[in-house]
Amino acid sequence: MKTIKDLGSLKGKRVIVRVDFNVPFKDGEIRDDNRIVQALPTITDLVKMGAKVILLSHLGKIDHKDPTKTESDKKKHSLEKVAIRLSELLKAPVTFCPETRGEMFDYFTQTLDNGAVLLIQNTRYEKGEEKNDPELAAIWASVADVFIMEAFGSAHRAHASTYGIPAILKSQGKQVAIGYLVEKEVIALKRVVDVEDSNRPFVAILGGFKVSDKIKVIDTLVQKCDRVLIGGAMAYTFSKALGNEIGDSPFEADQLEYAKRVFVQSKGKILLPLDCVITDGFDTWTQIITTDTNQIPPGFMGMDIGPKTSSLFKTEISKAKTIFWNGPMGVFEKEPFTKGTIAICEAVDSLKKSFSVCGGGDSAAAIKQFGYIEAFSHVSTGGGASLEMIENDGHLPGIDIIED
Repeated sequence: MKTIKDLGSLKGKRVIVRVDFNVPFKDGEIRDDNRIVQALPTITDLVKMGAKVILLSHLGKIDHKDPTKTESDKKKHSLEKVAIRLSELLKAPVTFCPETRGEMFDYFTQTLDNGAVLLIQNTRYEKGEEKNDPELAAIWASVADVFIMEAFGSAHRAHASTYGIPAILKSQGKQVAIGYLVEKEVIALKRVVDVEDSNRPFVAILGGFKVSDKIKVIDTLVQKCDRVLIGGAMAYTFSKALGNEIGDSPFEADQLEYAKRVFVQSKGKILLPLDCVITDGFDTWTQIITTDTNQIPPGFMGMDIGPKTSSLFKTEISKAKTIFWNGPMGVFEKEPFTKGTIAICEAVDSLKKSFSVCGGGDSAAAIKQFGYIEAFSHVSTGGGASLEMIENDGHLPGIDIIED
């Protein structure tokens, strides 16, 4: 794959950069601008090179089935405030085009100066974006001399802006490349896709809510890893599948057979919680109890792994030379149930010569909340993309299309 450094002179060329500005909002304001910040090195270098920088990104979801909902979603998920924040971070003007095609789109893209930055309105305003509509991809590709993929968090989706544009440009003999962020992601994640014997033991830690969301990655990691540590709500599906009492804890009835089968087939690789912290209610509770075993009585639900489990998981992590973590160990957003997730952070932080990857999503939010970002060798910006890259042995459509 070509990187920005392989593209030669870009002065005067119109460069479409597919970024990931799908940032969280609260009360109409950007709550966390990390995804914008992560794209700055690529944008800044392109500006210095005199390129005409055209940025494409999605934001949120747009319901195209209900016209009333469509308009409401568009108003809620406009990228205008993102353009303002990007301008502040770049300390330079950023032009915002409120349309994704048409006369205004043509005017802004054709009159862009060298070294200027233009942010196009939310790609999901277009119904054809997620369907990789060829007509839409052709409209966007028609204004580009070069395409750069810098949206790792969207690289697992073959959409018009992530796949259609580079496919067209490649067919026209034009250059496509990956940006600095995607380059960093690919290099880091390939180290947990292909783990050499000298970098073992390889330990994966999986948490989060649903087993069904992670079936493929569980199957893959059981094959690749020396240990797979499972916590979070998904552990209760495994526990129930093995005949344990889980009280009112959430589980997936349609995944019980799978959970039991993969646990047996793992031949001891999968480790489940030995104890847990339980309550008699999720939002309001009168009791918080730490069990001595993995059995949860009726009327109670698991909220975090217990101290025995934390100790066991810490011991396994201490032996590891390669670590991949995706999913918290408990309901870390609620203060009484942070200890299990913090224990994982502490275990990784204590390692000196290991390579560790935090696979984005809630795990990344947790390590940021608890101040452990520096403990990890790499923190992915794409939770779903990082999982799919492991599932698919290093392949993602939005990355593969860039390869020569």
